[in-house]
Amino acid sequence: MPLRFQRRIRVAPGISINLNKRSVSASFGRRGSHITIGPKGTRTTFGLPGSGLFYTAYQRGRPGGLLVVAIVLVLLIGFILRQ
Repeated sequence: MPLRFQRRIRVAPGISINLNKRSVSASFGRRGSHITIGPKGTRTTFGLPGSGLFYTAYQRGRPGGLLVVAIVLVLLIGFILRQ
């Protein structure tokens, strides 16, 4: 049976870092819509909270520097807000 690992760290309201055993991604947004930037590309999700209806659009490709900037920005905002 394969071992899975997934962890979400909430840095600030609407901002989180997602960790799994192979990658790191950053999510921005609140309930109903959010953007996730990861090593495989960007995912944008819109939905109606509580209805189960949602739409997800994928933009494939390696964001490279954008991912690094997003994660550093998330960590910096989290550090500032926790003080």
